[in-house]
Amino acid sequence: MHSVALHALVLSALVLPTAVVPASGAAAAPRLDTARLEAPPAESRGVQAAAWAAAARGIRFGPCPAVERLPAPVECGTVRVPLDYARPDGTLIPLTVSRVRASGPAAGRQGALVYNPGGPGASSTFFPLAATLPVWQRIAAAYDLVGYAPRGVGRSAPVSCQDPADRVTGPTLAPTIPSEVYKKERVARARTYAQGCATRTGSALRHYHSLNNARDLEVLRAALGEPRLTYMGASYGAYFGALYATLFPHRVRRMVFDSPVNPAPERVWYVNNLDQSLAFERRWADFRRWAAKHHAVYGLGATAAEVGAHYEKVRVELAAAPAGGRVGPGQLHGAMLQALYDDRFWAARAGALAAYLKGDPKPLIAQAAPARSGEPAAADPGNGAAVYTAVECNDAPWPEDFALWDRDNTRLARQAPFETWDNVWANLPCAYWQAPRQKPLDVRTGPGVLPPVLVLAAERDAAAPYEGARELQRRLAGSALVTERDAGTHGTGGGANACVNGYLERYLLTGSVPAAAATGGPGGTPVRRASCAPHPEPDPVSLERQAEFRRPSDLPGQGITARLGAGR
Repeated sequence: MHSVALHALVLSALVLPTAVVPASGAAAAPRLDTARLEAPPAESRGVQAAAWAAAARGIRFGPCPAVERLPAPVECGTVRVPLDYARPDGTLIPLTVSRVRASGPAAGRQGALVYNPGGPGASSTFFPLAATLPVWQRIAAAYDLVGYAPRGVGRSAPVSCQDPADRVTGPTLAPTIPSEVYKKERVARARTYAQGCATRTGSALRHYHSLNNARDLEVLRAALGEPRLTYMGASYGAYFGALYATLFPHRVRRMVFDSPVNPAPERVWYVNNLDQSLAFERRWADFRRWAAKHHAVYGLGATAAEVGAHYEKVRVELAAAPAGGRVGPGQLHGAMLQALYDDRFWAARAGALAAYLKGDPKPLIAQAAPARSGEPAAADPGNGAAVYTAVECNDAPWPEDFALWDRDNTRLARQAPFETWDNVWANLPCAYWQAPRQKPLDVRTGPGVLPPVLVLAAERDAAAPYEGARELQRRLAGSALVTERDAGTHGTGGGANACVNGYLERYLLTGSVPAAAATGGPGGTPVRRASCAPHPEPDPVSLERQAEFRRPSDLPGQGITARLGAGR
């Protein structure tokens, strides 16, 4: 599925999922296009041939190019994968790979740990830098930490859908009740964007999808010289990791699925996005309750309703007069959506709202304004949006009549106005997509097929609603689920919860998962589950300190750990 979060970040406007049913009783079923088999014989043979070739070539690591902004001791290299696995001798595309070698003694080395943060459209080339963080040091002593840019991302055969000059960067609107005129404008924009993807990427566009991301992972495993894969994926990264586990179960050593999206084929991706919009409404209420609890610091209101009213006041004022000429309601919404992915942003966002209402827009501009031309950026937002769109639109059937989107989301927006329509606009190009669709793979393994795998999830996660983790555990026999109760930060592994991190470290170092102690599996069989108390709520930050926070990466606790939890 997608990372709405990613869309909030890269589109400044980016994940997902419990079962949301529109008021009519059921979400409209998208029309099924060409129902391709998940692993046709030609593509199965192509993966095997590509893996053999990659194993023979290996990866030549050396200093990272300056564009990657990765200091030593991080090394970079390239693995080449087929654009089309049905034609493994045809076009090969490069994937950028990064690595830090295990810091411990050779006798204790357990191989390579590959990480993907989700998206679609996110890169994990930064991941080896986690070796410097205390929470990762024991893992980094035993494993080479390996990141990579998936196909289409960054320098890995980048996908493009739009000329940079045509991107809307702000200020923009973000109406919770869009007019018919606004809807027509967004439909036209979605058609143009879908056409741009087809025109600028050409015939290669059809090959950017989740099944190929899973196949690429198998080629990367072989190129790293690993007989079996140790992998951690967050959000969307957990989804195609689950595809890998289904397609290549004999190649799995250990796998961690952090904040997974719901893998049920009928929910990929249209229904998952309905689910996600409802979950964001709950998380938006969590933020408002927290801000009200700290009314003495922020002055945003002593109740959640009062905080919401102040937020609406800011939206109205920004629509009339964008802050600094750059921050309109769309940019405000994008910044707040980012905070609903990770509560470490809450203090800064509440402080920026408070300062704006007191006549100082600078903190809000610093946190929400899109980068100016020439300003440094961690990644090209146009590329991230293009990859997200290509993968999700290629992955599954989507409704092709806007009237159906309009019906489902108009009803949903009555319950969940915060994110519903922005989620529509992020995905609407899929209604007008020109490449063939995939048939989603039925993620599923029987007893004894996989070694134990670990699922991590937070109960109040909005980007990947908790039911997705439960569904994934039901589908992967023998898997274990660790739940962070009453918490909602998206991406729990390596984050603020020491209990969750203990389960993660123990699993990666020993293969140990929680014992089977509950019932609820098929036929009442025992299932492996454990839970952790929530990490502490964020402390409020004084308004004087807000001036110190110029960008999200400057916030306390942000940086690598926050990026490890980003995604879908």
